[in-house]
Amino acid sequence: MITLLFVALFFVTTANGQYQPTWSSIDSRPLPSWYDDSKFGIFCHWGVYSVPAHRSEWIWWDWKGVNITEVVEYMDKHFHGKSYADLANEFTAEDFDPEKFASIVKASGA
Repeated sequence: MITLLFVALFFVTTANGQYQPTWSSIDSRPLPSWYDDSKFGIFCHWGVYSVPAHRSEWIWWDWKGVNITEVVEYMDKHFHGKSYADLANEFTAEDFDPEKFASIVKASGA
């Protein structure tokens, strides 16, 4: 039933399409009035996963979920016997420089 709904929505939204899959057609569409004044945004996600400084925020899943050998070996070598929760005590942000970070964000135009 859900599949049928999505198929129906697809046809409803594409049936009245006034643009063709060509650059000239796409370039002919009007831009929203806010477009020229819009800015680039920056979303920062920083957490306990940065303590191992290895891979990404999915390190816990790679380590304990799917057990990627390289991650398991890295964590065993550098954080033997520690849980992910134990790493929170090491998340101190001691090298964080908020002024430098703000300067970089400002320079980006965000």
